[in-house]
Amino acid sequence: MSLDVSPKLLAEAEHGDIREEDFVATVRTSLPYAYDLIASLAAELRDGTAEFTDNQTPPPSEKERGQLLRALASDAIRGSLERHFGVALAFQNCHRVAAFRPEGRDGSTYARFTSVRSQVLNQSPEFRDC
Repeated sequence: MSLDVSPKLLAEAEHGDIREEDFVATVRTSLPYAYDLIASLAAELRDGTAEFTDNQTPPPSEKERGQLLRALASDAIRGSLERHFGVALAFQNCHRVAAFRPEGRDGSTYARFTSVRSQVLNQSPEFRDC
């Protein structure tokens, strides 16, 4: 299980929609490494002028790598984090996540980052088992 959902949030979900803020809070406490990494990328992007910011540092352990993979593999989690931080996320391998400005999704830099060519060029033997 990737999220530690409180009984209260589960009961709310069983009876209808939940507030996205409550879902994001659950993500924050359940996947702190992923949440903090995306928060730092979003802040760096917001404070700078670059088209995107990205992480190229491997997580400290498989636990943190798993958090990042779970966050980015779930459409609901990824979408909520994008809306919460006001970014568009892109992901290339076990840890290279990038934050773009949402309007950047239509740009050439985003297209290059998410291209199959960039995916191939961003591979190395240490990523094969992640």
